[in-house]
Amino acid sequence: MRRATLATIAAAAGVSLPTVSKVLNGKDDVGAETRARVRQLLAEYDYVPVGSRRTSGHLLVDLVFTALDSPWAVEIIRGVVDTGLHVVVSSTDKPRQHTSWAASLVEARRAGALLVTSQLTAADRRVLANSRIPVVVIDPVDLPQPNVPSVGATNWAGGLSATEHLLKLGHRRVGVIGGPAGMLCSRARVDGYRAALDRAGIPFAGELVKHGDFKHEGGFRRAAELLALPDRPTAIFAGNDEQALGVIEAARVAGLSVPHDLSVVGFDDLPVAVWSSPALTTVRQPLTEMGRHAGRMLADLIAGRPVETERVELATELVVRSSTKEPPC
Repeated sequence: MRRATLATIAAAAGVSLPTVSKVLNGKDDVGAETRARVRQLLAEYDYVPVGSRRTSGHLLVDLVFTALDSPWAVEIIRGVVDTGLHVVVSSTDKPRQHTSWAASLVEARRAGALLVTSQLTAADRRVLANSRIPVVVIDPVDLPQPNVPSVGATNWAGGLSATEHLLKLGHRRVGVIGGPAGMLCSRARVDGYRAALDRAGIPFAGELVKHGDFKHEGGFRRAAELLALPDRPTAIFAGNDEQALGVIEAARVAGLSVPHDLSVVGFDDLPVAVWSSPALTTVRQPLTEMGRHAGRMLADLIAGRPVETERVELATELVVRSSTKEPPC
């Protein structure tokens, strides 16, 4: 198939060549509706000028997060950069006007993209389906589309090991604070929690299950609700490290000591986990390795090499520190 030219795009959009050129170069003197139509056609035709996916001889790829306000993102970035890819980091937390993210990717002439917990719109999926730009998903929000490679972690096993650790210490009232209920990783961690209870023969108690936002504030608010129960939990699996820090603060406000009155387990093993007070027991999620593995997969796809497997889950590991102990007598 012959590569589309600017004339092809102009004819399909019903505009002049200079108008298409203005859209490509980000000029402001093009109407919003015309700009959106040209951008969509650029994406659908996969218009990429020869050599334009390189800057100073380097391939550029997009590394796209839902948000960049977490130290979690830094660990992913560290792994991707280790592969030697030249990345442009962005987020989807600000709504775009007149065009989809995928259309912007094509317009920016990227060689590929790594999507981290990002949920694509129907428009994004259509454009990517018609584009030859390779994409790899890291820590998918939901099951990825067929033929879209992904890298994640063993979230279910991590939730299981976190809860089993607390049960082996003697805790029987164990609360859990998941992340957003719609996220695949959050559901898997809570399912692992439930599986551990089932294995131990402990009845599931719905009032001990809360969902936060994977941030300090969510952990604080949901922990306050759990600690206000008449029969409060003696331990909480917090779903991630940021929520765990919120749980520790909620315990302090409630006049409880961690771990003497309340044991807390996180998930991720961010660098801050070692320096929290007390040092946080958590489940290590290999974030840097996830970024590194996904970067290598994307590099293979850009080079035209097939990936060995489209679904990769890297192992999690329980790291026991000072925030857990036997329940008070």
